[in-house]
Amino acid sequence: MPLDWAPLVDLIRQHQTILLMTHIRPDADGIGSQLALADALRQMGKTPRVVIASPLPPRYAFLDPERRLIEEFEAPGTAFRDVDAIFVMDTGTWGQLGDFGEFMRSMTVPKAVIDHHRTQDDLGGLAFVDTTAEATGRLSYEIIRALGAKISPMAAHHMFMALALDTGWFRHPNTTASSFALAAELVAAGAKPTPLYEQLFECASVARFKLVGLSLSRLQVRCGGKIAFTDVRLSDYAATGAVPGDTEDLINYPRSIEGVEMAMIFIEQPDGGTKVSFRARSADVSKVAEKFDGGGHKLASGARLPDDVDDAILKVLAACEDALR
Repeated sequence: MPLDWAPLVDLIRQHQTILLMTHIRPDADGIGSQLALADALRQMGKTPRVVIASPLPPRYAFLDPERRLIEEFEAPGTAFRDVDAIFVMDTGTWGQLGDFGEFMRSMTVPKAVIDHHRTQDDLGGLAFVDTTAEATGRLSYEIIRALGAKISPMAAHHMFMALALDTGWFRHPNTTASSFALAAELVAAGAKPTPLYEQLFECASVARFKLVGLSLSRLQVRCGGKIAFTDVRLSDYAATGAVPGDTEDLINYPRSIEGVEMAMIFIEQPDGGTKVSFRARSADVSKVAEKFDGGGHKLASGARLPDDVDDAILKVLAACEDALR
């Protein structure tokens, strides 16, 4: 059933300075959705602030090379106290907000969640969640239409990026006929798929390739070939010259092995603990992620454990093997 955007439209019309936030380690869907909605809000004379809770990955630096559009949140968040509404996009869980979570709890302004993931916490505001949407970029499109705003070529470009990346460039099972219809509309509005693809997939640094090679050298399989996983250690960044943002999409390598049902990548975190990304072909990895206070989609989820990498691997492997039984 389509979402009723009327309450959000009313909220937008009643407020001027709206902070748009996405999850830590922002991706194409989160950032693309933010930038597209921000464009529409500017058309209305609003003052949107596109904010991220962790560094902008090098892969997306081309979106704002002079950093005039995207701001990085730093605790305690004094620079953002003047906003009068907060919209969280492409996540609905506290664990995905990093230090911004505490700031958001302290703010008494109206809040809203705009998301397509199944796993949700109560973030203390309106919730617009459509788990049938293939990307939050689609929800940005629906909001812009509900506002009666024009879709500019740049907004179309950003929403196409969100749609294309969250469907694996229209390869994943969440891709539908309506995905292609929306893609066609966005291209007609000014999105440029070819340079976008080249920028996202054909402009990787040598350091990223070295990190990929190092990670693949540790690739392991378990459970008769149904589980594949690898890891990235903090020391790997110094060894290769890569940065944490270069780990995006590494999960696709173990998932691409023939016969693999569940794939994971374990990433050591600078402040302790281990981030785990899950991918699956048919199993519900969101239920495994939820055992570790994570979540997401059935076939793509994430979690963070307080354990070091080796202990995290043991715990998560045990949970995955139980799930496959």
